[in-house]
Amino acid sequence: MIEKLQRTPLYDLHLELGAKMVGFGGWEMPLNYQGILAEHRAVRSRAGIFDVSHMSKFWFTGTGILEKLQQLVPSNLARLKPGQAQYTVLLNPQGGVIDDLIFYYLAEDSWLAIANASTKAQVQPWLEQNLAEMVYDSNENLLLAVQGCKAIPILQEFVSNDLSKLKRFEHQQLQILGETGWIARTGYTGEDGVEIMIAPEVGKQLWQNLLDRGVAACGLGCRDTLRLEAGMHLYGQELDQSISPLEADLAWLVHLAEKGDFIGRAALESQLKAGISCKLVALTMEGKNIARHDYEVVHNQEKIGKITSGTMSPSLGVAIALAYLPIELTDLGQEISVQVRDRLSVATVVKRPHYKSPKP
Repeated sequence: MIEKLQRTPLYDLHLELGAKMVGFGGWEMPLNYQGILAEHRAVRSRAGIFDVSHMSKFWFTGTGILEKLQQLVPSNLARLKPGQAQYTVLLNPQGGVIDDLIFYYLAEDSWLAIANASTKAQVQPWLEQNLAEMVYDSNENLLLAVQGCKAIPILQEFVSNDLSKLKRFEHQQLQILGETGWIARTGYTGEDGVEIMIAPEVGKQLWQNLLDRGVAACGLGCRDTLRLEAGMHLYGQELDQSISPLEADLAWLVHLAEKGDFIGRAALESQLKAGISCKLVALTMEGKNIARHDYEVVHNQEKIGKITSGTMSPSLGVAIALAYLPIELTDLGQEISVQVRDRLSVATVVKRPHYKSPKP
């Protein structure tokens, strides 16, 4: 039996714009409207708007909820003050990543987490198992991402608060088109911008108002090329339950000295003591050869790994990729080969991310 895909409240508007719709994480979502390249360049040069209402939203409430959450992640959430957020990972006992997500500290004994749509079937039971009645999820509101170097000044017209005072990884409630909404200066593109949670009818108005101001409607296609240029992980490709944050080049999320016990701590401590055997690296490809997901990585005629993500970078004009390599082959400048169809193509380890947006 074919599972029926869920639709966001903007589904009809996507169709009106001529979006190519695809299934993703149990949802019917826009892949692109005008084309991936045009949408990618719109975000890099000005601003784009994404419907990300498919993402999982979990609220946590109750006395002592911080202590409970601390047991699920390697990051020290006690660092945060209300109005701040932390990107982190949920770990299994072996130190593998169940999901990567952002925790938002709303108020005393009140938190929000936004996680991937494709992982909900494993994340929600894990949260409920460890937090009991302290967690609930809801898709009642729209979630929009407005991203790009001009996103903040364009959006400012429609909100009450001074957005220039909202720092990276801060969030707050505010008035959007005269209605209460929630905004966070977070995103998945490597550009400045925000993510907005708001009632569906108000969100539809905001969507149209931003389109009228020349903000480009953007789909999953350019969301992937933007995040790959910015060196951001995609669950199921760079992350899964067999990969630890240390191997995923996310050691900066692991705050062992600041925390007590948490699920996966012993496994991470063992890895640190023994040393990791592989690590995620960024690659640039020779010529126009594009390394795709699952292409074999080769060194000295031996298969040493696989490409996790790859594309032709619209911003840089070169083919880029991410891959896990044996630790002894992860130094910058190291050359390896990738099996691209019927030939080996040279790839070079470079600094991640591939692209950083110029500061305003």
